[in-house]
Formats: sequence, structure tokens, C-alpha cells
Amino acid sequence: MTRQRSISASIRRAAISLALLLAASAAQAQVKFFSLQKDSIPLFRGFSVSFDLAGAAMLALSDYGQYEAALRINLHDEWFPIVEAGIGRAKHDDEVTRLYYSTSAPYFRIGIDKNLLNDKHGVNRLYGGLRYGFTSYKVDISRPDFPDPVWQWDTGYGIQDASCNYHWIEAVVGIDAKLFGPLHLGWSVRYKRRIAHSHLDFGDTWYVPGFGTSDDSKLGGTFNVIIDI
Repeated sequence: MTRQRSISASIRRAAISLALLLAASAAQAQVKFFSLQKDSIPLFRGFSVSFDLAGAAMLALSDYGQYEAALRINLHDEWFPIVEAGIGRAKHDDEVTRLYYSTSAPYFRIGIDKNLLNDKHGVNRLYGGLRYGFTSYKVDISRPDFPDPVWQWDTGYGIQDASCNYHWIEAVVGIDAKLFGPLHLGWSVRYKRRIAHSHLDFGDTWYVPGFGTSDDSKLGGTFNVIIDI
């Protein structure tokens, strides 16, 4: 009986030691991820401004898109707090329902990126990050009058300046490639997910400024011209 208690105590001590070792290893990994690389490079490394060409091209070639710019702070070439702002617009005619939809409103995102490369101070960057986005917008929806095929009364209607808002988060993976001097080109892929919203009484709006066509989740991307300052 004494031997069994001794074995049980030994097992408990080994389990506790293993748990403490794993907790310490996890804490060290977490500290390493969030800590800055130690070298002689100063913390503040300037900032950059960027402009998204993909959203502007979509606006020129399709029913919706946005003009977007961003301001990003460089902390030790490793962490990059960022603010993105733009104006999203849509003018859409649905050939099936004959509904016309339009909106134009500003939107904002705030977040942070982390340089994932081992060489933090290289001219090119691979980063991952997060964003929180918000927009408050108004929509106009209308359908021309046409007679009901059975009752022959007019079925047209219109909604003007209906207020909505939208909150979402984005997971971001991207690349910055230096061209020359302060000029960079950047690409990003984004997974977007709605977290809260208010919409019209009869359902979601067709387009949300800064988010895109309305649904619970979607993929998006940007193509940026970036200037380091």
C-alpha cells in the first residue's frame, strides 16, 4: 500500500512538473511572438501612406467599389498599427427584380500588422494582421411602377435615405515589395466576417461600403501603392 502511494505521488509530481514545463514553454513562445527583435534599430521607423488601386478599378468597371487610403506606423520594422479609411459607392440595377440600389458613404478600419519574416529589416515584408471595420450609411432602393399581372394595380415602390450600420472584422495576409526609393507595391488577401449590423426591415442591403456585397463572411483583397515617409 505504501509502495502504491509512493508511485502515485511520483506520477503526480511528474505530471505537475510536465504541466509547469509546458506552461513555461508556451509563455516563452508568446513573449517571443509579441516582443520586439533586439538590435540597434530604433523603435519608431517612420510611417507610410498607401492607396488601394483594386477598389478604384472595381468602382470604374462594375456596379460598386471604393476609394481607399491608409496610414501605417512602422514600429521597429516588425509591428505596424494602421488606419484605413475610404468612401464606398454602389449603383446597381437588378435585371430580375428590377430593383435599383444606390449608396455612398465613408468607412473606417483600424488594426495592426506583424512582419512575419526573420529578417525584419529587409526591404520586403510578409505580414499577417487583424482589422476592425465600421460604416454608417444610407441607401436608396426603388422599383419602377408596373401592373400586377393578376390584380393590375401598380407594384412600384421606393425607399430613400434608409439608415444602416455595419461592424466587421478582417484577418489579413499580405506582401510589401520595394520598387525603388520610398515606393512599394503591396498585395493583401482578407477574410471578412460580420459581427454586428442594423439593416432595413425587409433584410440586408445589397452592398456595404468598405465590406462589399452583403453576407455573413467573404474573401477580399487590395492592391496598394505605398510610400514610406
